[in-house]
Amino acid sequence: MIHYKKFILDNGLTVIINEDFTTQLVAVDVLYKVGARDEEITRTGFAHLFEHLMFGGSKNIPEFDTPLQLASGTNNAFTTNDLTNYYDVLPVENIETALWLESDRMLKLDFSERSLNVQRNVVCEEFKEHYINKPYGDLWHKLRKVVYKNHPYQWPTIGLELKHIQEAQLSDVENFFYKYYRPNNAILSISGAIKTDEVLGLVNKWFGEIEKGNDVIKKIPEEPLQTSARFDEVKANVPVDLIYKVWHMPGRVDSDYYAANILGDILGNGDSSRLFQKLKKEKKLFTDIGAYNAGSIDTGMFIISGKLSDDVKYEDAEKGISEEVEKIISEKVNEKELIRVKNMIEMDIAESYTGILNKAQGLAICEMLESADIINTEIDRFLNVTLDDVLTSAQNILSNEKSSTLYYRKN
Repeated sequence: MIHYKKFILDNGLTVIINEDFTTQLVAVDVLYKVGARDEEITRTGFAHLFEHLMFGGSKNIPEFDTPLQLASGTNNAFTTNDLTNYYDVLPVENIETALWLESDRMLKLDFSERSLNVQRNVVCEEFKEHYINKPYGDLWHKLRKVVYKNHPYQWPTIGLELKHIQEAQLSDVENFFYKYYRPNNAILSISGAIKTDEVLGLVNKWFGEIEKGNDVIKKIPEEPLQTSARFDEVKANVPVDLIYKVWHMPGRVDSDYYAANILGDILGNGDSSRLFQKLKKEKKLFTDIGAYNAGSIDTGMFIISGKLSDDVKYEDAEKGISEEVEKIISEKVNEKELIRVKNMIEMDIAESYTGILNKAQGLAICEMLESADIINTEIDRFLNVTLDDVLTSAQNILSNEKSSTLYYRKN
């Protein structure tokens, strides 16, 4: 059980505090409820660009990293399609340094052509290195465009096109900041060896006077129901042939998500999974194969991906996958499989919330999804999934007409 207290400041900032006196460190996590799904199709990659801009200097602090390093702290950030997250870990006696730094960049960034040019160049080089010049670098660009037709999940966090970042203007950046990087669109989560009242006093000191922004009204296009199978093929100078098969699945806050998650684990998570045992170990169609989901807030992706063995034809590889899919939608999985996966999930959840940083981030993400309470109760949602639930999930998700397939062939 992870104990916490939650507060909401007058400016709308949600504050979550977890006392943990097993350490002399503290984790300060700031989650902004903005990701790639909030972007316009003609201006993609902005959420990720902002992850970089937030380290380029703020109103009163020209450089973020140096004061934190002098306080013996570390920091980093990540962007997803659904959120952007910044975090600092440092000795508890220096917590005020982290709060000072995070509050100043929430107050106002250093909006200058110099800062924008520096970070824009960094992101553009990252795009070129990892998504254009790297083998399989464009895989998720290709795959997402097949899977999604309306929803902004059709592009990855780096952005849809390089030119969207290259053409970003200072006015675009300022508008994005004042729309999404306001206290009422953020969650501040703190875990460590400090009393709640003391933390709350410091939080009010550093964040309480930051001006509230306009409420963010999200108008994200819904993805229509898929009614026919989709297919695309890529040929490139890559070492091995890949196959990706994707189906739409319930989003992360949907009650049916949990059965779908377990379905994926039974099919393709680990050496005991069906796909591994049948298609890799027995039939030797693949050198690697698995099933997993994207964990997206909105309509997500249920993914089966595999690396074909040498000289295996795509027709044979896809036939092998189809046979396993047909099997799991036609009859219930056995109790032993279900228990194995539930035990695995229970262990993963327990391990994922050890340590102050994991707890701070977990509380923030759970609060964004639904409520911080689910950090303690979500395991019950998995454990309550029945054999019938898994069968129903398989039948609802894995129909052929709802599938999207990508062949990524080597030349």
